[in-house]
Amino acid sequence: MDLTKRKFGLMLSTPPDHPNLETAVALSREALDRGADLYLYLIDDGVRAIDDPRVRELPARGAKLFVCAYGCQKRRIALQDIEGVTYCGLVVLTDLINGTDRFVALN
Repeated sequence: MDLTKRKFGLMLSTPPDHPNLETAVALSREALDRGADLYLYLIDDGVRAIDDPRVRELPARGAKLFVCAYGCQKRRIALQDIEGVTYCGLVVLTDLINGTDRFVALN
């Protein structure tokens, strides 16, 4: 199915050792392969996935990657200058939920 110009939002809140990371990466890759505009938001323990190379490669493929700045602060993760990564707050998450055609939360 061609998803060109469809907006797909995906939120990951679980730590990298949880199976949800595999699911998030697979869904992200599939959405990008099908032409969707992908918006991935890492929150809570999901912010730790920013160090996963599979997540890091997504912006180069066209994904918009957002990381909760507060979640990083609470976990003492330094905000890094990573190309394609935007550190932000819950207002952006709300906008993604309201502005995407489909939104999936992996909790």
